[in-house]
Amino acid sequence: MKLLYGTGNAAKLAAIKRRLEPLDIELIGLGELNTPIPDVVEDGTTPLENAEKKARAYYKAFGMPVFSCDSGLYIEGISDDEQPGVHVRTVNGKYLSDTEMTEHYSALAEKYGDLTAKYKNAICLITDSEHIYKAMDESMASEPFIITAVPHKVVKKGFPLDSLSIDIKTGKYYYDLNPEELDRVAVEDGFLEFFCKHLGLLDKSGCLD
Repeated sequence: MKLLYGTGNAAKLAAIKRRLEPLDIELIGLGELNTPIPDVVEDGTTPLENAEKKARAYYKAFGMPVFSCDSGLYIEGISDDEQPGVHVRTVNGKYLSDTEMTEHYSALAEKYGDLTAKYKNAICLITDSEHIYKAMDESMASEPFIITAVPHKVVKKGFPLDSLSIDIKTGKYYYDLNPEELDRVAVEDGFLEFFCKHLGLLDKSGCLD
């Protein structure tokens, strides 16, 4: 089936395409549609609220099966007013560029020392007007990771925070992980399970037991 991923971020689209490759799904992103894209205000208080807002807007606009994701970043040991939550890219009402985002979180790690952080992830899938599925399960949350003050020397568009992120299991910057390791931290097993369950793909070899 053809499924629209409600994102214009090419790096995110590529990561989930690799993760879902064993399944019988043709994924496309917003950038592949030759039509105006709705501007969705992500003002929900949780990742799940934002994911559902985006999915509903894109389904209404394009009338095809669509899913959208959203994340909240939660960091141990920082003040409540500095906690990003759903506002990972927005600080004091300003949407941060990749460079500004790297500088902001680098400064936080400089202030507090290496930070232990975790993403809480949510997804909303709409296959037709009668079937809407959504989840923000713990299986979709990331493993804890380190945000450090010293950015990686490589700059990659689309995942700026990865330049400061260190995988606890391997001790490597996310930018230094091999593709299999990177897909593990970029798209958690819970997403694969979600698609297998709600798209009737449980008998596919790529689905988890």
